Amino acid sequence: MASRECFQRIAVKIDKGDLHLQEGQYLESLIKEYEGILQTIQPEGRGANALMRAAVEALHHSGDWTEHGADQIVGLVRAYGTFMLRNALALAVVLGIEDGDLGF
Repeated sequence: MASRECFQRIAVKIDKGDLHLQEGQYLESLIKEYEGILQTIQPEGRGANALMRAAVEALHHSGDWTEHGADQIVGLVRAYGTFMLRNALALAVVLGIEDGDLGF
Protein backbone atom coordinates (compact mmCIF):
# COMPACT_ATOMS: atom_id res chain seq x y z
CA MET A 1 0.00 0.00 0.00
CA ALA A 2 2.83 2.40 0.82
CA SER A 3 4.32 1.81 -2.63
CA ARG A 4 1.03 2.70 -4.30
CA GLU A 5 0.87 5.98 -2.37
CA CYS A 6 4.48 6.73 -3.27
CA PHE A 7 3.80 6.13 -6.96
CA GLN A 8 0.75 8.36 -6.77
CA ARG A 9 2.84 11.17 -5.27
CA ILE A 10 5.45 10.68 -7.99
CA ALA A 11 2.72 10.74 -10.65
CA VAL A 12 1.50 14.08 -9.29
CA LYS A 13 5.06 15.44 -9.42
CA ILE A 14 5.38 14.23 -13.02
CA ASP A 15 2.08 15.87 -13.95
CA LYS A 16 3.29 19.14 -12.43
CA GLY A 17 6.63 18.83 -14.21
CA ASP A 18 8.53 18.71 -10.92
CA LEU A 19 10.26 15.39 -11.54
CA HIS A 20 13.03 14.99 -14.10
CA LEU A 21 12.05 12.15 -16.40
CA GLN A 22 15.60 11.99 -17.73
CA GLU A 23 16.76 10.06 -14.66
CA GLY A 24 15.43 6.79 -16.09
CA GLN A 25 17.17 7.37 -19.40
CA TYR A 26 20.37 8.36 -17.61
CA LEU A 27 20.22 5.19 -15.51
CA GLU A 28 19.86 3.05 -18.65
CA SER A 29 22.88 4.78 -20.14
CA LEU A 30 24.95 4.17 -16.99
CA ILE A 31 23.97 0.50 -16.91
CA LYS A 32 25.17 0.08 -20.49
CA GLU A 33 28.39 1.96 -19.74
CA TYR A 34 29.16 -0.20 -16.69
CA GLU A 35 28.27 -3.39 -18.56
CA GLY A 36 30.85 -2.41 -21.16
CA ILE A 37 33.50 -1.64 -18.55
CA LEU A 38 32.88 -4.71 -16.43
CA GLN A 39 32.48 -7.27 -19.22
CA THR A 40 36.24 -7.17 -19.76
CA ILE A 41 37.32 -7.78 -16.16
CA GLN A 42 39.20 -10.90 -15.30
CA PRO A 43 39.33 -11.37 -11.52
CA GLU A 44 42.54 -12.74 -10.05
CA GLY A 45 41.21 -15.63 -8.05
CA ARG A 46 37.72 -16.88 -7.40
CA GLY A 47 34.78 -15.67 -5.41
CA ALA A 48 33.03 -12.43 -4.65
CA ASN A 49 36.09 -10.70 -3.17
CA ALA A 50 38.16 -11.20 -6.33
CA LEU A 51 35.26 -10.00 -8.47
CA MET A 52 34.77 -6.89 -6.34
CA ARG A 53 38.49 -6.03 -6.42
CA ALA A 54 38.48 -6.41 -10.21
CA ALA A 55 35.39 -4.19 -10.45
CA VAL A 56 37.07 -1.46 -8.37
CA GLU A 57 40.14 -1.55 -10.61
CA ALA A 58 38.06 -1.47 -13.79
CA LEU A 59 35.99 1.48 -12.60
CA HIS A 60 39.11 3.32 -11.50
CA HIS A 61 40.97 2.79 -14.77
CA SER A 62 38.12 2.89 -17.30
CA GLY A 63 35.23 4.61 -15.59
CA ASP A 64 36.66 7.95 -14.48
CA TRP A 65 36.37 7.05 -10.80
CA THR A 66 39.06 7.71 -8.24
CA GLU A 67 40.22 4.56 -6.52
CA HIS A 68 38.49 5.70 -3.32
CA GLY A 69 35.25 6.50 -5.16
CA ALA A 70 35.28 3.16 -7.00
CA ASP A 71 35.90 1.34 -3.74
CA GLN A 72 33.02 3.18 -2.08
CA ILE A 73 30.49 2.52 -4.86
CA VAL A 74 31.41 -1.17 -5.10
CA GLY A 75 31.12 -1.37 -1.32
CA LEU A 76 27.62 0.12 -1.49
CA VAL A 77 26.63 -2.38 -4.16
CA ARG A 78 27.95 -5.27 -2.15
CA ALA A 79 26.40 -4.11 1.13
CA TYR A 80 22.97 -3.06 -0.12
CA GLY A 81 22.29 -4.66 -3.51
CA THR A 82 19.76 -3.57 -6.10
CA PHE A 83 16.66 -3.61 -3.89
CA MET A 84 17.86 -0.99 -1.42
CA LEU A 85 19.81 1.04 -3.96
CA ARG A 86 16.88 1.16 -6.40
CA ASN A 87 14.65 2.50 -3.64
CA ALA A 88 17.35 4.91 -2.46
CA LEU A 89 17.73 6.22 -6.02
CA ALA A 90 14.00 6.76 -6.39
CA LEU A 91 13.86 8.60 -3.08
CA ALA A 92 16.94 10.72 -3.94
CA VAL A 93 15.33 11.73 -7.25
CA VAL A 94 12.05 12.69 -5.57
CA LEU A 95 13.88 14.64 -2.86
CA GLY A 96 16.18 16.30 -5.41
CA ILE A 97 19.42 15.04 -3.86
CA GLU A 98 22.12 14.81 -6.52
CA ASP A 99 25.51 14.56 -4.79
CA GLY A 100 24.59 13.95 -1.15
CA ASP A 101 26.44 15.08 1.93
CA LEU A 102 29.64 13.18 1.10
CA GLY A 103 30.16 15.13 -2.12
CA PHE A 104 31.10 12.33 -4.48
